[in-house]
Amino acid sequence: MKLAVVGGGSTYTPELIDGFARLRDTLPVEELVLVDPDAHRLELIGGLARRIFARQGHPGRIITTSDTDAGVADADAVLLQLRVGGQAARNQDETWPLECGCVGQETTGAGGLAKALRTVPVVLDIAERVRRTNPDAWIIDFTNPVGIVTRALLQAGHKAVGLCNVAIGFQRKFARLLDVSPGEVHLDHVGLNHLSWELGVRLGGPGGEDVLPRLIAEHGGAIADDLRMPRAVVDRLGVVPSYYLRYFYAHDEVVRELGTKPSRAAEVAAMEKELLAMYGDPALDEKPALLAKRGGAFYSEAAVDLAASLLGGGGSAVQVVNTYNNGTLPFLPDDAVIEVQAGVDGTGATPLAVPELDPLYAGLIAQVTAYEDLALGAALRGGRDRVFKALLAHPLIGQFEYAEALTDKLIAHNREHLAWA
Repeated sequence: MKLAVVGGGSTYTPELIDGFARLRDTLPVEELVLVDPDAHRLELIGGLARRIFARQGHPGRIITTSDTDAGVADADAVLLQLRVGGQAARNQDETWPLECGCVGQETTGAGGLAKALRTVPVVLDIAERVRRTNPDAWIIDFTNPVGIVTRALLQAGHKAVGLCNVAIGFQRKFARLLDVSPGEVHLDHVGLNHLSWELGVRLGGPGGEDVLPRLIAEHGGAIADDLRMPRAVVDRLGVVPSYYLRYFYAHDEVVRELGTKPSRAAEVAAMEKELLAMYGDPALDEKPALLAKRGGAFYSEAAVDLAASLLGGGGSAVQVVNTYNNGTLPFLPDDAVIEVQAGVDGTGATPLAVPELDPLYAGLIAQVTAYEDLALGAALRGGRDRVFKALLAHPLIGQFEYAEALTDKLIAHNREHLAWA
């Protein structure tokens, strides 16, 4: 089995390598290709990756290349984890929206739109290269904004599934609180990427006992603290929102906070510099503890599970993924991309039935889906007017004056990545 990781020079990659090494019985990778245009990063991370495999007795071969076509040729699956513009572009996404009093964040709001505009054309080019070299390969997208990027891939006819680590993070957290194994915990996870709620927590399977009311009653304080929301919010909702909902439920508070400290991108850039120095140490043969602060917790387990299921291996039959709606949420178009529990096998991902949604959640999902549709149109066809309409549609913006100013700022900060600008 051959896998390729595009964006293999990411400081995330050793987390992924560690998962491949530990879970080799689930996903027996014989050849792993790390693809990245940054030769220096590839050298550091490729060396560490080989040492991690050697330490854990993994027989697979690790190859590094800057040639995308060669890297993805004959791959059974291609994982996308790239960041167009790097941390410098992310830093801009997280700062210039604050000038208009809007949240600065890399996956939602104006910053999220900027990332989508930079990313979608690049991902589609890579996907076309995959299709030319191996049309049967699966594409697993971990590149943000996952919902928009996955929709672009699916609409272009690629064999693609989107993946995020939010759901597996909740699964592991709830398993610890319940003192059970993670495999016993199944989530009624419903929504869009980075806009989701845990409507139920079931033991033993999708139809098992719902213990979410008990979790909130006994551990609501700890859950709320992790979300950085008041306990009263979790109690009143009776569900657990993704921590990304804080940008919606406490927007103004978040904007004030972000204006008083360095951006997350600046923090990550400093962390990456330290990590890369560690990766260059020839004595290091395991992922360093610092990597846990980088983000992406449990990404490797989720990626291995999904790839194994898509490739006919030992992955879980039910997983939370991003895929076409196809009637699952009746108030959305079939070609909207949603994030829900799905049956996953060699044919792809098929969403499971979900509980009827309260209008409190359905309304926000519908509005953000409309924004994502406009955002994808702007990413595919360009144009200032399309950017403006997407920003005006976003519930974190939604005012003419803000949308006008943010459109100008977005284009000014991203001109080098926008062919039409």
